[in-house]
Amino acid sequence: MYNIKAIIFDLDGVLVATSKYHYLAWKRLAQELNIEFTIEENERLKGVSRMNSLEIILEIGNITLDDDTKIELAEKKNTWYVEYISKLTPTDILPGVIDFIESVKESNLKIALGSASKNSMLILNKLNLTHYFDAIIDGTKVSRAKPDPEVFLKGAQALKVLPCQCIVFEDAQAGIDAAINAGMLSIGIGSKDILKKANLVLSGFSNIIFDKLEL
Repeated sequence: MYNIKAIIFDLDGVLVATSKYHYLAWKRLAQELNIEFTIEENERLKGVSRMNSLEIILEIGNITLDDDTKIELAEKKNTWYVEYISKLTPTDILPGVIDFIESVKESNLKIALGSASKNSMLILNKLNLTHYFDAIIDGTKVSRAKPDPEVFLKGAQALKVLPCQCIVFEDAQAGIDAAINAGMLSIGIGSKDILKKANLVLSGFSNIIFDKLEL
C-alpha cells in the first residue's frame, strides 16, 4: 500500500482546457514562418517549455535562427497566448476537476501545482482555483523542462513530503517521464496509447473521487 501524502497537478490539459490556445498561438507563429504545423505535431509540444517548443517547430520547418530572433518569436507567441487566456472563466475548468480536488482535500492530502507554464498564476486566478493549492511551482521557478523532474521535486520539497509520497497528474508523456524520473507515481489524463508509462490512465475527472482510485 502506498503512503501517499500529496498530489501534484499539471495545469494545461489536466485542470483546464488551455492546450487549444497554445496550439492556436503556435500555429499562428508557424504560419508567419511558412511552416505547416498540424494538431498531430502539437502533441510533441505538450509539457515542453516555450523555447523548446519553438525549437521543435523550427525543426519541423527546417529553419535555423539566431538566439535573439528565437527569443523575439517566443515572446510574440506568448503575447498571443496571453490574449487568448485572458478571456478564461471558471467555465473553462475541465469536467469533474473541482469535485476531484475537493475529494483530495477531504482525504487530508496536500496539493501542489507542477507546471511548465509561466502563466500559471494568471490562469489559476482567472479560474478561481488558486486557493486550493498549498504550493505552486511553475515555469517562473524552474530552469529545466520536463522530462527533467525539477518541477515535481520542487513541489514535493515545498510541501515537505518525500517524492515517493506523491502522485502526479499529467496529460503529456514528457510529464509522465518527469514523474518517473522524480520517483513519483503518475496518473495520466488522456489516452492510454500515448501515456503508456503512467501507473494509471483516466480519460478525465468526471465522476472520479480520490479515495476510489486503484493504483
